[in-house]
Amino acid sequence: MNFLAHIYLSGDNDLIKIGNFMADGIRGKQYENFPLDIQKGIILHRAIDTYTDAHPIFRQSTKRLHENYHHYAGVIVDVFYDHFLAKNWNSYSNEKLEDFVARFYQSLDKNIDILSDKTRNFMPYMIQHNWLVSYQTVEGITKILTQMDSRTNNQSKMRFANTELVKFYSEFENEFTLFFKDIQNISSEKLKQL
Repeated sequence: MNFLAHIYLSGDNDLIKIGNFMADGIRGKQYENFPLDIQKGIILHRAIDTYTDAHPIFRQSTKRLHENYHHYAGVIVDVFYDHFLAKNWNSYSNEKLEDFVARFYQSLDKNIDILSDKTRNFMPYMIQHNWLVSYQTVEGITKILTQMDSRTNNQSKMRFANTELVKFYSEFENEFTLFFKDIQNISSEKLKQL
């Protein structure tokens, strides 16, 4: 799962959302240095990632990409799945995507003092280019994948993955829909435990 799904799966608590959002940059037990709800978000993020990586439907999606993208296949599917969440947002939320995202950006700004340095550094760029809303379109996803590819010095070739997205669009969308039901249940259970 990528940014949008992690935020969405965090429930209504802004700090859990923020912790889940910035968790990739937090190593080992560093999460213990953050407020309790941020810690919960980081723990939730890790549980979501572990569950996702082992899920047979997610693995089915990544298999389609392994030949061309090797160990980046999972990262690409995470982005694809965020696209389908954004595109079909009205099936998952009564709130407009633009409003949900605007509220999240406001909560980042309001809690800037507790964000990790990494999050603080890329946050202005993310907000300026409205990444989370841009996920709705194939063009937006292509931009994101191109930016991610440049961070690997174009070694990952992720910028070309939109080709597979378009070619296998209905397969990826069906897999996302089935998978997302499971991850919603798992996330909800994990939140109750936290």
